[in-house]
Amino acid sequence: MIQKVELMEPKKMAAGGAPKDRERARLFMMWLSMFAIFIMFGGFCSYFLVRHAQSDWLVFDVPVQFTQSTVVILISSIMMVLGSMFTKTAKRGLSTIFIFSTLILGIIFTYLQWQGWVTLIERDLHPTDPRTSAANNSVSLFYVITALHLAHVLGGLIALLVTGIRSAAGKYSPQRYTGVKLTALYWHFLGGLWLYLFLFWNYADQIFLK
Repeated sequence: MIQKVELMEPKKMAAGGAPKDRERARLFMMWLSMFAIFIMFGGFCSYFLVRHAQSDWLVFDVPVQFTQSTVVILISSIMMVLGSMFTKTAKRGLSTIFIFSTLILGIIFTYLQWQGWVTLIERDLHPTDPRTSAANNSVSLFYVITALHLAHVLGGLIALLVTGIRSAAGKYSPQRYTGVKLTALYWHFLGGLWLYLFLFWNYADQIFLK
């Protein structure tokens, strides 16, 4: 009988360890994906530094909506921190409220970014010059960077929606909240990435190109 118990114990431990293994694997894949995204945007920043000093580089003021959206996405990260914290303390109602608050702020961020593009167009700052069809290098790069970041934000909004619904349905607990952890990690990454891109675009010339 003792031998039977000893033989069964490793199986029990293996079954209990499987969720942790899956969580580590999902976290690793998330970190790997975020690293790849950061490298991609790093390439655009390198292009900025190379092209900025050339004569055909157009310097323009970034519309105020992009500053406003920066504040919004930073506040949304605070909301997500609170959502994660209340998930870990089994306060489902508060967790759900703060996750959906993050979602709403993410939608506001998206709207402000769109309005920023509208302002650029109103200033006749197009990706290409309508008169010559030649590319406006700086304006084109700005559209590309903001559009690619916004595409990733849209993915984050979907993740927030799903996470919020699952939280409201009681799918998470202090012992099992990998979905909240992954969504929070990705959203914080997007906020940090945007802050980096915003500061880089506005101040890189003063720091690197003196």
